[in-house]
Amino acid sequence: MIENIFEIKHESTDGKSRTGTLHLPHGDVATPVFMPVGTNATVKALTKDDLDEIGFEIILANTYHLYLRPGSDIIEEAGGLHGFSGWKKNFLTDSGGFQVWSLSKLRKITEEGALFSSNIDGSRHMFTPERVVDIQTQFNSDVQMQLDVCTGFGADKKEAVHALEITKNWLRRAKQEWIQKCDSGYQGILMPIVQGNFFEDLRKHSAEFVTGMDLPAIAIGGLSVGEPPELFASTLDYTVNYLPKEKAKYVMGIGTPDYILDAVHSGIDMFDCVLPTRNARNGSYFTRDGNLPIKQERFARDFGPLDPECNCKVCRSYSRSYLRHLFKSQEILGSMLASYHNLYFLHNMMKEIRAAISENRFEEYRTNFLKRYHSDKWKIK
Repeated sequence: MIENIFEIKHESTDGKSRTGTLHLPHGDVATPVFMPVGTNATVKALTKDDLDEIGFEIILANTYHLYLRPGSDIIEEAGGLHGFSGWKKNFLTDSGGFQVWSLSKLRKITEEGALFSSNIDGSRHMFTPERVVDIQTQFNSDVQMQLDVCTGFGADKKEAVHALEITKNWLRRAKQEWIQKCDSGYQGILMPIVQGNFFEDLRKHSAEFVTGMDLPAIAIGGLSVGEPPELFASTLDYTVNYLPKEKAKYVMGIGTPDYILDAVHSGIDMFDCVLPTRNARNGSYFTRDGNLPIKQERFARDFGPLDPECNCKVCRSYSRSYLRHLFKSQEILGSMLASYHNLYFLHNMMKEIRAAISENRFEEYRTNFLKRYHSDKWKIK
């Protein structure tokens, strides 16, 4: 049996939520955890010191993009992602499967792997499950993801079955390659991915297959691909029922407070999304009263703090008026400050969530948070 790297600290008495600790090569990670996305080994508009200052213990990087530029050999020579970027805590790297899937006109999926054209220069490349394990090993990823085949919302069952069968076969091959890498000294974990689109029988089958592979943690894929929020929540909740409680669980691609709270409610321990920093670059700030659109004229002479309840350095140091000015002037500092605030907000929210779970009041916290968050305070009446 492969060693479990996840330790459950407290299981809430008011639902499935729990706190825990992930024991990873570059330090422990408290869960539930939101992981910022650093596609090119950098979280956009933030330094590694910013992320450390906020308190993050793990960030993401993107295998597809880093393989194409600067290349896995260069990253390996630099000492892996940690040596290359200077970020000394944990990296989770995705497999590149989602990016390959999204490039529908530039790729071909076969039993062997995914053949695709670079979005940079059009050059042709092949990702096999073994090659993707090798690349992420070169990165020295603390958590690496298997190569999988994702299907979008609205896909028919035949397509979903085909994608699932390929994903299962790729997992078998990826696990064999990963074990060989571990035998050679690699310390990162491989995480399998549950697929099956929105068909319950396929979800159940995939969950049971992944469980049988006995890997250290499990990801739930194929969600947040355009489906209605209620279908996301019900599919996630259904899938979790067929996964072992003792394994850490990860849902990819969610990063708004309501989706995060839904995931924690279902017993999920890890999640990530580009949305907090993307929203920031578009002038949208997280607050407890919903997303504040800083570009609005009413903030032109508002010299108060962005969020009086937030203790981040942005809210302590800058006014809404100034932040609006930065955004309207397209100053780089505007993106930097907004990104810092949004990630601080989510990190602080995760600390509150962990405290609420530990005190068996998560469902109360969730209800109260969402009631206020959806109050439409910042909507122009």
